Amino acid sequence: MEFTAGGRLEVRITPSDVGKRVSVRRLGEPASGTETFTDTVGVLTSWTEGVLLITRRTGETVRIAESSLVAGKVVPPAPARRRGPAAGFEELARVQARAWQPVESEPLGEWTLRAARGFTRRANSALPLGDPGVPLDDALARVRAWYGERGLPPYVQAATGAEGTQERLCAALEERGWRREVSAEVRTGGLAPVADLPADTGRVALSRTPDPAWLRRYQRVGEPGPHVVRVLSAGPSVWFASVAGEGGVPAAIGRCVVDGRWAGFMAVEVDPAHRRQGLARAVMAALAARALEEGASAAWLQVETDNGAARALYDGMGFAVHHHYHHFRTS
Repeated sequence: MEFTAGGRLEVRITPSDVGKRVSVRRLGEPASGTETFTDTVGVLTSWTEGVLLITRRTGETVRIAESSLVAGKVVPPAPARRRGPAAGFEELARVQARAWQPVESEPLGEWTLRAARGFTRRANSALPLGDPGVPLDDALARVRAWYGERGLPPYVQAATGAEGTQERLCAALEERGWRREVSAEVRTGGLAPVADLPADTGRVALSRTPDPAWLRRYQRVGEPGPHVVRVLSAGPSVWFASVAGEGGVPAAIGRCVVDGRWAGFMAVEVDPAHRRQGLARAVMAALAARALEEGASAAWLQVETDNGAARALYDGMGFAVHHHYHHFRTS
């Protein structure tokens, strides 16, 4: 990280740079009598009363005292990814929303209020893709009221880490007492490499609907009601995969939604007794092959940041992080 100009460290950012991506160096606590420095890169989301807030790619907010700055500059947006399909944040966000549709929704300006009787945060959170048409505090009051009318906790889904994401909204939510409850990575990759994975796809059965056996393997709910089946079944072109198991319960399942050039992978689950047998790869390869037949070329998926095993699996399949999304909740 280079800050020098003619051999000198300079602070070349001001409060007018709020909203821009910056790189700063600050003086930390001395260790063993030696000055230490800490570097931070992210979006400058506020600068008030001598304190800077910088939101990193992962959504973490860093507080920095202005008095501790020794260098700072505006830097270009995060560089374009070097592998996988090119995609903007808003395009991906809308594709993901179509792949996991709520039971009911209502517009709030360019935001969308979504509910599905509490089944998953994705289907029960406000999706803010644009201007709500009213001041933010009024929009959040409407969010709280709308979910309260349905006996649901109020959530807002917001993203960080790519050009056009919502670092300033995330910071504004935190300032108002909303807390980040869970975060996930949105990953993208080429579809053909997934279809070409070495896997026994002959064991995988594909269907347009989630049958009772598929639902018994699905771990997100106990006894799924009609609202669960409705969310799972909705989308532009939905496919379900399963590998036969014991007792009428599949050894592995998966779901794929094909939407134009995109194929999204969800609900990939394997019976613990059958793990490390390549079943997840087989499920994804079979679904990818079908998506290719429908004209898709790019793939996406979501994985929670604390799911190390799944992240390692997707690393090996060539999926790279595009951005992060977060669900914020308030009482």
